[in-house]
Amino acid sequence: MREFIVEADGGSRGNPGPAGYGSVVIDAVTGETLVERAEYIGVATNNVAEYRGLIAGLRAARDLDPAARVRVRMDSKLVVEQMSGRWQIKHPDMRPLAAEAARVLPRSQVTYEWIPRAQNKHADRLANEAMDAGKRGEPWTPPTGEAAGPGAPVEGHGEPRAQPQRPGTGTVQGRGELRDQPQPSGSRTATEAPTSTSGGEAASAGVPVEGRGELRAQPQPSGSRTATEAPTSTSGGEAASAGVPVEGRGELRDQPQRSGTGTTTETPTPPPGGEAASAGVPVEGRGELRDQPRPSGSRTTTETPTPPPGGEAAKATDDRRAAHNVATTPTVGWGAPPDMGAPATFVLLRHGETPLTPQKRFSGSGGSDPSLSDVGRQQAERAATALAARGTIQAVVASPLARTRETAAVVAARLGLDVTIEDGLRETDFGAWEGLTFGEVRDRYPDDMNAWLGSPDVEPTGGGESFAATAHRMAETRDRLTAAYAGRTVLLVTHVTPIKTLVRLALGAPPESLFRMELSAASLSAVAYYADGNASVRLFNDTSHLR
Repeated sequence: MREFIVEADGGSRGNPGPAGYGSVVIDAVTGETLVERAEYIGVATNNVAEYRGLIAGLRAARDLDPAARVRVRMDSKLVVEQMSGRWQIKHPDMRPLAAEAARVLPRSQVTYEWIPRAQNKHADRLANEAMDAGKRGEPWTPPTGEAAGPGAPVEGHGEPRAQPQRPGTGTVQGRGELRDQPQPSGSRTATEAPTSTSGGEAASAGVPVEGRGELRAQPQPSGSRTATEAPTSTSGGEAASAGVPVEGRGELRDQPQRSGTGTTTETPTPPPGGEAASAGVPVEGRGELRDQPRPSGSRTTTETPTPPPGGEAAKATDDRRAAHNVATTPTVGWGAPPDMGAPATFVLLRHGETPLTPQKRFSGSGGSDPSLSDVGRQQAERAATALAARGTIQAVVASPLARTRETAAVVAARLGLDVTIEDGLRETDFGAWEGLTFGEVRDRYPDDMNAWLGSPDVEPTGGGESFAATAHRMAETRDRLTAAYAGRTVLLVTHVTPIKTLVRLALGAPPESLFRMELSAASLSAVAYYADGNASVRLFNDTSHLR
């Protein structure tokens, strides 16, 4: 059975405004571009254009081989999640388009994958070319060199191509990956911004993965994307009832959570001690329509190699793209064989005890910054022994506070690794409560304590850090580190609040869930982050090495 990759995109300059779509069908084995389609569709929203691009791409794939398996790759989190059946289709304009897309091919043949916008350059360029053509009052046609007829050389390939343009459909067959053409300017906006299920993180999309390896060097159109409507997730949703395919990773972590499920209305009593009294708030997931650039990190990049002259360029490009496609095919469903590759795995080590730990006192980033106690140093040694036996740690990253740096130093020395300091892993700042017990704070600042327990947006007395701010900081830190350590296993030596927050966000659990987690000193937890944005909690509060 043949396998195709469909990459699709759409844009609207005004939202609604002049809109167009682009889509490309790629051979998943050879990496060859088989079909390009683009069309100016008049005044429409960005999401309508994206769905139109999806439909055009699916139809092009069906025309090539109606029995082929198709992997759809789009940078629209909205379309991917709705077509996968994980998000409800709220907007009335989207429902018939989703149903139309679902009817093109049997659902068993189609899977959906979110990719960063930077990896969707081909379809994005086609969409902008279509919008530019519409502005000129012309139908989209392939650039000069692609429509020259049979035998016309493909720019950058140095070899002839005998595939003519399909008349009347805005379709061109052929390759053309090596074009270095400037992109038209324009902005992209969105009418629906995804609201992730269960605390804003259950349906998050993944970190950017390595690019497809094309030798194209096309600048991207400028502009911004905005959102005006947020869909809510349902079990099955309207997408499912409309015949939209549903996919799954074959693990329970893919099940969307309903907001409010499994929660109570009474205020939970947090565990004593500042380090355990942490909670978070819903934050934006990884890869929603934010399109935020990735900060630089420890990963290095190499220059794109210069393609060989003449016809060798095409072969070199195809070889690289084929290798990438084989390596990054996502796992969908319970029995599908494709593999997305190794996840970025965070092994989370809470620091060893300090003198304040057994006294259960608030000890955040704004206090005395205590060092490890004798017990804490013994715990660090035992953790180091366990991690050395594990043998999979490739890097060590620690919070800047003394207790985490000391714990990390013990482990890193055993593993023969250096320690990288990451400020985002620091503990919450508890303001005037630093060094006090929970009972002492309640006696001295009863109103402030009640307000703090009742809302994650409230800061501790004296201008500390709210749980909302901590959760936002941790989401940004997670995104930064998953990008820097993609496919690797890294030890994060940090604190109660950061670890619980990472686990909560991975599970898509509500903020109050942090009050229901026990996290011991020097305990180990682990979360894996996949290229499609899903996360899997693999271990929590393991203290077997301390016994």
